[in-house]
Amino acid sequence: MKRPIRLLAFGLVAVLAVAACSSDKKSTATTGSNASSSTSSSSAAKPSITIGAQDFGESQILSEIYKQGLAAKGFTTSLQKLGGFRDIELQAFAGGTINFAPEYAASMLEGLNGKKGEATSDVTETVNKLKTQLDAKGLAAFDSTDAVDTNALVMTKDKADSLGIKTLSDLASKGKDLKLGGPADCETNAFCIPGLKKVYNLDLSGKFQALETSAVAPALDAGQIDVALLFSTDGRIAAKNYVLLQDDKKMLAADNVVPVGKKEVVSNSDLATAVNAISKKITTDALIQMNKRFDVDKEDAAVIAKDFLTQNGLI
Repeated sequence: MKRPIRLLAFGLVAVLAVAACSSDKKSTATTGSNASSSTSSSSAAKPSITIGAQDFGESQILSEIYKQGLAAKGFTTSLQKLGGFRDIELQAFAGGTINFAPEYAASMLEGLNGKKGEATSDVTETVNKLKTQLDAKGLAAFDSTDAVDTNALVMTKDKADSLGIKTLSDLASKGKDLKLGGPADCETNAFCIPGLKKVYNLDLSGKFQALETSAVAPALDAGQIDVALLFSTDGRIAAKNYVLLQDDKKMLAADNVVPVGKKEVVSNSDLATAVNAISKKITTDALIQMNKRFDVDKEDAAVIAKDFLTQNGLI
């Protein structure tokens, strides 16, 4: 996988919280030579923005999107490379190393609240709870995007089409004998087997094959499993034309991409307008396609970001 696994979006219930689930989209700042800058006719009224870019492809793409998009609006922007844990990201915010970072609503909420299980499938409710947690850290959130990076159950197109399965409800009614493959935590994660049983009345525990993360997609391609657990913005969904089963009963938490920043920068109206305009264009499908370009086609994040901004009239 492109980042340390949280599998795969922390548990909504505290007792099911998985230690890794709030650690994949979290970061630790490095210093000095890792920062790169971009400036475009900035004015004194506009704050300089240092964006935390974490060590997986999607974060690098998102960071470049905001860096280039804000530079086009006259802000002085730079990137600071980060590591992999949210507590260090928070230290970077507190120490002034960064003042902006693309984050994930449900994961960050549960990371800040001690995994209390407060995140829900409602993005507005989840982000509002996140804002309370951010406020205590001197941080605030911009508008959330429509892009959700959370658990995903996928099938090959041939298998899904042959069985007429498009949604998790379809899976529950037509796929009870199918074999599910994913990391071992799926057996206890609230957004995998327990969630399917609770929300969709579908028990795949007897048909589950525990696999290393890197082996899940190959097992699906080889027909060793029928349904695979990936992330919803995984580039292989596009590259391999997998069918992403829709969560029609809203089992999954709202792990929408949401930019966060220091209060003093979020309160800048020009910045908020610019950031929110960019965020409005970022969708799950767009991230899938961009992740494919980065992870599968091995393209540069800055090039991918520039293409996205150009195509959406943002630069």
